[in-house]
Amino acid sequence: MNQAVGFDNAHYLQKQKKAILDRMERFTNKLYLEFGGKLFFDYHAARVLPGYDPNVKMKLLQELRSRADFLLCIYAGDIERKKMRADFGITYDVDAMKLIDDLREWGIQIRAVVITRFDNQPAVRVFKNKLERQGIRVTTHRFTKGYPTDIDVIVSDEGYGANDYIETEHPLVIVTGPGPGSGKLATCLSQLYHEYRRGFASGYAKFETFPIWNIPLKHPVNVAYEAATADIGDFNLVDPFHLEAYGKVAVNYNRDVEVFPVLRRILEKITGGPSFYKSPTDMGCNAAGFGIKSDAIVREAANQELIRRYFRYHCEYVLGFVEKETVERAELLMRELGVKPEDRRVVEPARRAAEEAEAKGKGNKGIFVGAAMELRDGTIVTGKNSPLMHAASALVLNAVKRLAEIPDKIPLLSPSIVESVGALKKSVFGARTVSLDLSEVLICLSINAATNPMAHLALEKMKDLQGCEVHITHIPTPGDDSGLRRFGINLTTDPNFSSKHLFVG
Repeated sequence: MNQAVGFDNAHYLQKQKKAILDRMERFTNKLYLEFGGKLFFDYHAARVLPGYDPNVKMKLLQELRSRADFLLCIYAGDIERKKMRADFGITYDVDAMKLIDDLREWGIQIRAVVITRFDNQPAVRVFKNKLERQGIRVTTHRFTKGYPTDIDVIVSDEGYGANDYIETEHPLVIVTGPGPGSGKLATCLSQLYHEYRRGFASGYAKFETFPIWNIPLKHPVNVAYEAATADIGDFNLVDPFHLEAYGKVAVNYNRDVEVFPVLRRILEKITGGPSFYKSPTDMGCNAAGFGIKSDAIVREAANQELIRRYFRYHCEYVLGFVEKETVERAELLMRELGVKPEDRRVVEPARRAAEEAEAKGKGNKGIFVGAAMELRDGTIVTGKNSPLMHAASALVLNAVKRLAEIPDKIPLLSPSIVESVGALKKSVFGARTVSLDLSEVLICLSINAATNPMAHLALEKMKDLQGCEVHITHIPTPGDDSGLRRFGINLTTDPNFSSKHLFVG
């Protein structure tokens, strides 16, 4: 596994902070900064830009916090339909609450939560009540009347004026939210409307890591961003407004370009003067491109992320989460860059492990699953399922044995503990099989470590699995999936079910 660094995180942090401070100086009152992407744990950025700190945005905001207020937006429709954040396996409303907790741990308090496009949905009212009863201010914005064509209505007391104004204290107001479409832009514009009604000249800007505006349109890093948003139909393009205004090529994405003419007219209507911006790229203050120090390393990392997205969408399609067009879009992007699924080093070893398990168990009923992991030194370790444990369980045990230099013939789990857990599953819980998933195996290993020095040594090596690459030939069960997530493993799977049953508990 390539541990080479292609991104200078410290240089990026310095450049990004300066870009925001410079933009603040252009406005006499406040700057409303629409803060896109993930504030915490931005693993997509860390994967495509090796060396990027997944929490660098929080380090940036912590340096700016004495000058900033924070607003958190969430789209009511995402709460109602329980939209999931795929990398953590939690819903957006839960992610919003987690975000508030995480910000508090960094010494940052949310000024208010804004529920956008609110329409009295029952689940949304429950979410609102829960926050308010914990002492968090919540305000609701309904769909903006007249949007997007009737500018006179949008910029009036019937439009943005219908929303409550949120009082803030500092010259920088960070407006963020879980995922795209959360209503961050509308919240910024609503606040701007109220600011100008009060006689305060404030401004708007946007911070997004991707696409990176000053690298080529078809650079793998930008293509990987297209793949990451294939499910919502986003795509990158050359900013035509920037090209016309400055004669320079800059990369942006379709939603920003499509909305820019309307946004410019809204800003002009609010401020009563010509727009500060000539292009959607002008609106951004994004410095990620300046942090790239090895183009070759980030290109290869982005190609690998493209493959991961391809596998994720295939699995989400068979699970019913995305449509066929999303899968086809990911396949098209891979073909454009000449990338194949097998270019991911762990794919073929996992498939061979499944074939070996099937050959060994010929004549037995059941589904044979293989798994492979690439350790930090590039070594490939495999595992396969058995009546005793799942493939993910065998894989992790084999990996920590390899790291701890424990011979294969030495068992890490006490047979009596395994038998007891198996009996509990079958006799008490009524499980169909006693085969242990990864979460169960980790508990057994922890118990065994108290009396088994080898198990204790293996447990200490678990931290070295952080960030490793894994491929499994079948979609993992909930216990395997949650166990692998705890390691921060980059997981891909083939779109095959590990059971013929529709419900897997």
